[in-house]
Amino acid sequence: MAKVSEMYDVTWEGKPAAVERGGEGGDTLGDFHPKNGRERNYTLKNLKCEEMRDKMRKWREENNRNSEQIVEVGEELINEYGAKLGDDIWIIYEQVMIAALDCSRDDLASYCLQELRRQFPGSHRVKRLTGMKFEAMESYDDAIQLYDRILQEDSTNTAARKRKIAIRKAQGKNTEAIRELNEYLEQFVGDQEAWHELAELYINEHDYAKAAFCLEELMMTNPHNHLYCQQFAEVKYTQGGLENLELSRKYFAQALKLNNRNMRALFGLYMSASHIVSNSKASAKVKKDNMKYASWAANQINRAYQYAGRSKKETKYSLKAVEDMLEALQITQS
Repeated sequence: MAKVSEMYDVTWEGKPAAVERGGEGGDTLGDFHPKNGRERNYTLKNLKCEEMRDKMRKWREENNRNSEQIVEVGEELINEYGAKLGDDIWIIYEQVMIAALDCSRDDLASYCLQELRRQFPGSHRVKRLTGMKFEAMESYDDAIQLYDRILQEDSTNTAARKRKIAIRKAQGKNTEAIRELNEYLEQFVGDQEAWHELAELYINEHDYAKAAFCLEELMMTNPHNHLYCQQFAEVKYTQGGLENLELSRKYFAQALKLNNRNMRALFGLYMSASHIVSNSKASAKVKKDNMKYASWAANQINRAYQYAGRSKKETKYSLKAVEDMLEALQITQS
């Protein structure tokens, strides 16, 4: 069997330890009677340990950022059952440490990091966690120096590169973050998360043409993702002009086709179509068609609010608010 230190940079996941049986010849919970009552209680503790470990594993696999729950469950798991976790303890230390940083639990984060350093002193993964601790303390220069040392030893370490970009964002240095993210994408062009982050940065800088390009890259690799279609439509709507508005309406419609419950896309369809109708450069046929699209979207919005509030007393007030809003945005042909 490989040593834990040899397995470290591949995985920290270990097989769950078997639940101990309550008594000789008994089932998992033991045969409850006065003679083996202690064994039964002991096994129930093990069962609780297994449930907590499974919960932590589920949160990791689903990439949930429920930091307060992770700290609550993870801290108890470490304190009460640490000796029974086997190799799972290391991935749990990492998970709890990151959550502790989110919750400003510096004491818990420092303890987890100390245990990981003791077990894996030369690991890049632990060094990255150390850098995150520096970030939480706003010691950004120390964190960047640490990430640079990691990249000198391993230029393909994507996590260290992304942490540096995150620091630039935290410092409000969006221009530097954009530059470094572009350099990153030259090497890792298939990183969809990076493309989306770059799109967000361009939107923050009001560079909508480049943001649209990034979102086009995402739609090419994820043609069935309605959120990318919706965001691309919003960027085109913001750019303005008849051509962009028509493209915006089409992609709002595509987002609705992929997910007919996307209310943001439905409002976007109404807004883009109504602006096309009032655009002086649009032909009579284009205006007529978009009048139909806007009317359809308005009806769908009303129906959605009626359905959502049918069992609530305030339904009539909600509907009135929607009707007033749509009336304020009413289409006027120029």
